[in-house]
Amino acid sequence: MDQRRAESDFLPASTPVTLYGEFSLTNNRRARCSVTLTERDLIVQRLASAPVGRNKVVLSLRDCVGCRAFREDDKADPSAYFAAYFYPLMKRRWMTSAPSRQRVERCFRLATLQDPHANLEEAEKWARAVRERSARQQRLRDGLLWNSLPRPCRLMLFVNPQSGKGHALTLYNSHIQRMLNEAGVIPTLIITERQNHAREHVKEADLSQWDALVIMSGDGLLHEVINGLLERPDWEEAIRTPLGILPGGSGNALAASVHYYSGISQVRGEELLVSCGFLLCRGLVSPMDLVSLHLSPGHRLFSFLSLAWGFVADVDVESEKYRHTGAARFTVGTLVRLASLRIYKGKLAYLPASRGCNKDKGVQNRAAACCTNPAPRLKPSSAPSRPLEGDSCPNNTCHSNNSLKLRRTEGRSPRSAARDLPGPPDTLLPPLDQPLPSDWVLVPEEDFVLMLAMYQSHLAEDLLAAPDARLDDGVIHLFYVTAGISRSALLRLFLTMEKGAHLDTNCQHLVHTKVRALRLEPGSGKGIITVDGEVVEYGPMQAEVHGGLGRVISG
Repeated sequence: MDQRRAESDFLPASTPVTLYGEFSLTNNRRARCSVTLTERDLIVQRLASAPVGRNKVVLSLRDCVGCRAFREDDKADPSAYFAAYFYPLMKRRWMTSAPSRQRVERCFRLATLQDPHANLEEAEKWARAVRERSARQQRLRDGLLWNSLPRPCRLMLFVNPQSGKGHALTLYNSHIQRMLNEAGVIPTLIITERQNHAREHVKEADLSQWDALVIMSGDGLLHEVINGLLERPDWEEAIRTPLGILPGGSGNALAASVHYYSGISQVRGEELLVSCGFLLCRGLVSPMDLVSLHLSPGHRLFSFLSLAWGFVADVDVESEKYRHTGAARFTVGTLVRLASLRIYKGKLAYLPASRGCNKDKGVQNRAAACCTNPAPRLKPSSAPSRPLEGDSCPNNTCHSNNSLKLRRTEGRSPRSAARDLPGPPDTLLPPLDQPLPSDWVLVPEEDFVLMLAMYQSHLAEDLLAAPDARLDDGVIHLFYVTAGISRSALLRLFLTMEKGAHLDTNCQHLVHTKVRALRLEPGSGKGIITVDGEVVEYGPMQAEVHGGLGRVISG
């Protein structure tokens, strides 16, 4: 079902009336204010003799995550209260950085009547109106209302306490727990204890008990969850479960991408966490592309972020030793790898996005199986990856403790194994050991510094690798850098990538193209390939994008 529906399907027949009331403030009962609730804003006006502009606060309902009514424990006090919670974009006065979301709470006291139940009923009327109108404002985009999570919302929330600097659980307790309570979200916390803990859990869980699955960690834990969902017998329904991401690791690429898609200036660290928490509380759900990857006959996994070979993969894995520095590990790793830059032998081919979008499944399958004029099959080069001058360790690699153990389908032919794997069928890929169709493009170069396939905008919090990417654009953004680039030019590419300006550097060794499928056959010898930042089996592989297969909470 399309996540976007016509506005007329959701909006009431008549515009809600403006609510008006006069209340005292909880922190100063002598101070009174008027409160006006329109369809778009909550307007608070202090009732005082000072000029109007100085005492007037306008809070947009788009920034509201929740509102509740309550009474205090004092039975002698008939008062009732309603509190509204906002996270507007604000700029800190003493800083020149981009605006970030800051918490604003407004709590009002109602004591008009001596009947406590009547006061509470009036407070609940206001709280309900604030929630309903803020939900409409947040779901409305360009005349369409987007689907959102129900309220109250039941979340299964995975936290990896070892991710990043090891502060994920502390950050959850200090920032996210309060936000979820304010938004009426009911989380069930699961602390992961080992590799593939989350993967195993979602494979067996009764997903009907949950409205969404949320991950607070780096990108690796989400990779586990997605593959666990797609390994279920009911994968077609399971993969439609909305997924949420809260940054708690070193890279936090998808969290940075979701924040970027919201149209807000780039932020990092705890400011990014608060922004993603706000988007989670809003609960808007969008489709997200997933990519199917075949690493050898009978081996398949799914990816939501990236596929890397060469320089980027080396930095990702070799920088694990600097994990205690947080996101700075990638900067340190980049400088270390630049000092001993390598060249990687291999062959790369791809199906351009313009050629893959209109293919009928049957036509594509026939083309894959019996193309009358196939492109020559890629054969692995016999030469291993070799260092540039000054690299004394041409084959040294750092093996990640997050490397994936892939499932093997024993005793079956490649074709039958591929058919029997769970998940959607691949319609653009021939078997990995078969020639490619003639409409694929074979890259003429065979000496590379890096190959990077991206399906989201960010490679890390501070690396805007694919500024044109969107959650469900249906393409893979393929980048590769050929041999011959200088160290200074490569460093300049990564420095300008912080703002997404690397494509404007006119580097003759950098190629960017949009594709729907690709095949990589690295040369023999040692090397590293990563999928979503996780090390996978080194060898030939191919990938195909599945547009809108997953669902993500995007705010």
